[in-house]
Amino acid sequence: MRTARIGASTGIAAIWARRRLRIALLAFLIAIPLLGGGYQLLRHSSLSAVEHVQVRGLRAVHGVDTAGIETALTGATHGMSTLAVSPAALQAAVAAYPIVGAVRVHPSFPHGLRIEVVERAPVAALVVNGAGTAVAADGVVLGPGFLSSSLPLVNPGKSASAALGSAAAAGTSTLPPIGGRVRGASLLGSLTILGAAPTPLAHEVTRVYEGPKGLTVALRGNLLAYFGDATRPHAKWLSLARVLADPSSAGASYIDVRLPERPAAGFAPGTSRPDASSTELESTGASSDPNTAAELAGGLDAAVGGGSGTGASSGSGTGTEPSAAGEPASSGTTSSETGSSGSSSNEATSATAPSEGSSAETSEASSASGTSGG
Repeated sequence: MRTARIGASTGIAAIWARRRLRIALLAFLIAIPLLGGGYQLLRHSSLSAVEHVQVRGLRAVHGVDTAGIETALTGATHGMSTLAVSPAALQAAVAAYPIVGAVRVHPSFPHGLRIEVVERAPVAALVVNGAGTAVAADGVVLGPGFLSSSLPLVNPGKSASAALGSAAAAGTSTLPPIGGRVRGASLLGSLTILGAAPTPLAHEVTRVYEGPKGLTVALRGNLLAYFGDATRPHAKWLSLARVLADPSSAGASYIDVRLPERPAAGFAPGTSRPDASSTELESTGASSDPNTAAELAGGLDAAVGGGSGTGASSGSGTGTEPSAAGEPASSGTTSSETGSSGSSSNEATSATAPSEGSSAETSEASSASGTSGG
């Protein structure tokens, strides 16, 4: 009898357990659409409506443009919820302002929204037929309103109409409209180099142009930096900073960083090179801060792929300047070598280049200094 009662109780408990499981499962299935519907209602209700908007990140923009951008972004948030913000709608609202490169949103439930504007900063001044405009690193034309005396000049190249992507009547080139993009490999390469420039060195640049050594950066103090092309621009800038921080580069007329692992500083004929063993850091001709240049140079190894920055002239006495094109060195070329311990030593290569090579370097430096003011 007792066994029968225990069996009956166990059976009833099992039945109730199955019923509770079914009830819980049914409740869960019913709750899912209810919760989803409630969330959708909350997204589009006044309980999560955007009411407080903050716009940040506008640094290069001033005056009317600042007010216009803030007004456009704030107006685009009308009807938005902090649970359903549309970055695409905000980006479209400021499409008329090319200075705005991107828009990032940071909603704060229930009613707050912070909008961060990522500016497309001007890096160069482009002048064609007397008309000038500021240009960003990606080639977007920002307009004359962003021109400043600190922006370096860039040239449209020999085929101005092809480089600018437009041509006016009578075969003269005009600037593309604000918000448009410039074209041409040389021009875009110059902008890429300027966009990668560290801020301390960017302030020293006066002009970027296509020269006999490829893309050439003219810095204050009649110093030229040969970049060759726009590949690995960060590594080349850091290599340039390393050479500028080296006492043996003081008074150089040019610095070749076409191969960032093997930079070379060249001197005009008749210029006495400072002693490489000197412990005093003399002026480099460019007015960049040596301490800042040294700090920038510290990141070269990482930029060029770790360890690849150790290969410089081995002292074989070949007298050739490190060059992607295998050109002979001009007289007075100094290659900078960096060992694995991070210390740098300098070796002067022999003057095997023909004398006209030195005169060509000097002529180009003189020409750059004479045109950089324009």
